[in-house]
Amino acid sequence: MSNPYDTAGERMSILPPTLRFKGELTADEDLLIQGQIEGTIKHTQRVTVGKEGKVKASISAQVIKVEGTVEGDLRAERSVYVEETGNLRGNIHAPSVCLVEGSKFNGAVDMDVKKSAQTARSKTGT
Repeated sequence: MSNPYDTAGERMSILPPTLRFKGELTADEDLLIQGQIEGTIKHTQRVTVGKEGKVKASISAQVIKVEGTVEGDLRAERSVYVEETGNLRGNIHAPSVCLVEGSKFNGAVDMDVKKSAQTARSKTGT
């Protein structure tokens, strides 16, 4: 089984350090953020905030990896991984969470997948 935190992928979009984006960002391939994003990120695959990345957004994806700075809530269907270089200010909703020693985290962790799924369904009315 492959490492779900590995950032290498067959199809990956890279947002370089010089990029600044404000709004809602959606995609279906892996995403590596090295620039500055503000708004909302909705992804069906893996999102990595690189060491140079600065994100002020709520992020939802299969797997979320934080190597840079994130201010916002994270909702992952599989896992959230915060590297020792990561700085996260926000809440985490995921069945699997890893905070590497040396990482910075200020928020709450909710690993109750069933409760999170029921809450999401009740909000959408399904």
